[in-house]
Amino acid sequence: MRGRWLGALALVALAVAPWALARHQLSLLTDLLIFGLFALSLDLIMGYTGMVSFGHAAYFGLGAYGSALVLIHFEQPIPVALLAGALLAGVIAVPVGWFSTRAREIYFAMLTLAFAQLLYTVAYKWRDLTGGSDGIAGVPKTTLYWGGPSVAGPHAFYAVVAVSVVLSLIVCRALVASPFGRALQAIRENERRFISLGRDPRVFKLTVFVIAATFAGLAGALFAPFRGFASPEVMFWVLSGQGLMMVITGGIGTLVGPIIGAMVFILIQEILSSYTEHWMIFTGAIFVLMVIFLPGGLVGTARRLATRA
Repeated sequence: MRGRWLGALALVALAVAPWALARHQLSLLTDLLIFGLFALSLDLIMGYTGMVSFGHAAYFGLGAYGSALVLIHFEQPIPVALLAGALLAGVIAVPVGWFSTRAREIYFAMLTLAFAQLLYTVAYKWRDLTGGSDGIAGVPKTTLYWGGPSVAGPHAFYAVVAVSVVLSLIVCRALVASPFGRALQAIRENERRFISLGRDPRVFKLTVFVIAATFAGLAGALFAPFRGFASPEVMFWVLSGQGLMMVITGGIGTLVGPIIGAMVFILIQEILSSYTEHWMIFTGAIFVLMVIFLPGGLVGTARRLATRA
């Protein structure tokens, strides 16, 4: 019951935000929601299946490129571009996941990193399509549908992002609550016992890997028109590492936690970088302390305290 009330309050806050925040504040909130969706997608494989990916940013970047190319060369409505970016990431994730899920634990993590760096190199070198190191600039915010209203304004595009994140969260919650989601958690808890029951965990691992990549692609597809560009930098391993920190900060296996974790992670960077050029040192120290004293993340710790109360 308490969770439902908090969810309702969060929805009200998202609905009121465009009228309560200044333009630059609304832009920052839009950015936070996009990276929150990226962290949410990573939590699907990390929190519910126990697979740690060091290459999740590759699908964010693929989504950004897919969206950018559709918007620039075909001038399609935003939903079409979002679908294109998400599908591109999901399709590329199929062969990558097929090979990666054959390995376990650190070997899986290393394979995801290797494939991500391969995709990053392709994007960096394929200048005719991706613009190389310069990326693709001037990605427009088009219309909501053919002949429909423009979403170029900050309020309209914020609404697109907010609706995308809320719907994604609802779908992911339904997914993890389904028999499929319970199978994923069984694999996380004891894969050998799962195999002894006559089930093949690779099918489940590959499926959730592709689903997570698709949602990461959706986040990237939102990022490209919002920032107005797509570049290989959003596919680099650094963003994958930041995604892991977002999930850990918010709470592994909570879905809503990674969204909050992404917001906290980015806000800490924004605030500290405005005060000192050595902000990375203080950021690192803060997250070391959070991992030590809040091992369940912000949401996990809050739930544990609420249960004790």
